Amino acid sequence: MNPKKDKIRALTRAWTGHGWDARYLGYFECFNQGRFYEAHDVLEDLWLEARGTGRGDFYKALIQLAGAFVHLQKDRLPPAAALLRRAVDHLRGYPAAFEGVHVPGLLALAEEWIRALEGGGLGVNPLRHRSPPRLAWPVGSGPG
Repeated sequence: MNPKKDKIRALTRAWTGHGWDARYLGYFECFNQGRFYEAHDVLEDLWLEARGTGRGDFYKALIQLAGAFVHLQKDRLPPAAALLRRAVDHLRGYPAAFEGVHVPGLLALAEEWIRALEGGGLGVNPLRHRSPPRLAWPVGSGPG
């Protein structure tokens, strides 16, 4: 038994048969609940299978987005900003609609949080005075 795989299965069980890989949908559920560490873990499992495909860098960007908010939850502002910038760099290579999501919306979200971090000189955590972000669900997934 692999405890991490068991945890991922538990987090994604409800999403089997909803039009997308359950791990992909589990990412959105965890992210939108503010469970950024879990979102990272769930999608990392799918990304490991998708590396080297057209979806690989897209999943990596989503993982980096979640990772940035893990850092914000721990008041690690410079690493959060760095991950947000990396996510933006990866997302810029994708069309407006990819894997059921609106990529410009993801870019806008990441860039908004970069501006919020930089506006505070990387010394003020915007997550302390703003609601955590929420992502639009992929088209055809049910909850979206």
